[in-house]
Formats: sequence, structure tokens, C-alpha cells
Amino acid sequence: MTQAELGAKLSYSDKTISKWERGEAIPDAYVLTQLASLFGVSVDYLLSSHDSWEAPVEEEEQMKKPRYSEWKIILLAVISVWTGFLTAFVALWIFDIVWWEIFIVALPASFTVLTVLLAVFRRRRYMSWCIGALVFSLLLLVFVVIPDMKWWQLLILTVPAELIVFLSFHLRVNEENREK
Repeated sequence: MTQAELGAKLSYSDKTISKWERGEAIPDAYVLTQLASLFGVSVDYLLSSHDSWEAPVEEEEQMKKPRYSEWKIILLAVISVWTGFLTAFVALWIFDIVWWEIFIVALPASFTVLTVLLAVFRRRRYMSWCIGALVFSLLLLVFVVIPDMKWWQLLILTVPAELIVFLSFHLRVNEENREK
């Protein structure tokens, strides 16, 4: 890209771009963010010194780096939770205690593990669904533990709780407010 082309993109003259390159002038912070965005680097990268030219990292090179299979780790953790609860169920069954409700307890435990791992792996896209399921499984647990509770009482609790989860994940800053 020539100095004139860059100047046209930033609304500056090619002489100003030349001064920046020679170190005779420094662009302001807003222009630095535009430059960083334009070239796909951070502002910190623009402000740091570079003794030699560095080739951009190719996608193939990035793909060569070993990556953990995040979904397999998540699945392994959730299966481990269920295996632990199944082991507890069988252990109780051996002593003639058949407590099937333990699997209802396993639901919030597995959704808690899932939520934590989604946060660790930055999978925000699935967080609202997972936390919604966690809230529902906790209310279902309350319903199972309290034998006199009616299903409509659970519904009265579930609807506002799920609305809170849904709305909290869909809060956005309006573009009009952002500019102010």
C-alpha cells in the first residue's frame, strides 16, 4: 500500500503519512486504532519497535500448533460427573437403598461443570442456554425434594428466573449511547 493509498483511507495527506514513517510526527490515538484495525494488529504492536520485518503468521502455521479439543474436554467432564453420580447410585443400591432422585441432583451438577468450562473456553454463545438449563434443573430439584409442591408453583418460579437469565445475556449497549 502506498502512502497516498493509506492517506486516502485515513483522510490524511501522503506527506503526513511520510512524516509518521520517518518518526517526525506521531498520529493521535484515534488514528492509531484505525491503523491497527486496518493492518490487523494491536495498537501496542504499532507503538513497539521492530528491528526487522516480520512475516505475518499464516493460517497453516496456526493450524499446526497443537490445540486441545475443547468440546471433547467438556464432554469428558460432564460424563465424569454422571459417572460419579451413577457410582453413588449403585453404591446405595448395593445397600438396598434405591434413590433415583440422585440423577436429578446430577443435572445441576453437570450444568455447573458445563457452565464453568464454557466460561473457561470462552464459548459465550452457549452460556445463556447452559445457565438457563442450570436454573431449570435447580428448580426441578426443588420440585422433587419438596413432595407437596405443585407443578404450577414450579412454573411460577421458573418463568421469571428464565426471563432474568435470558435478558441478562442479551443486554447490549445501544450504538447511540456508545457514541456519547
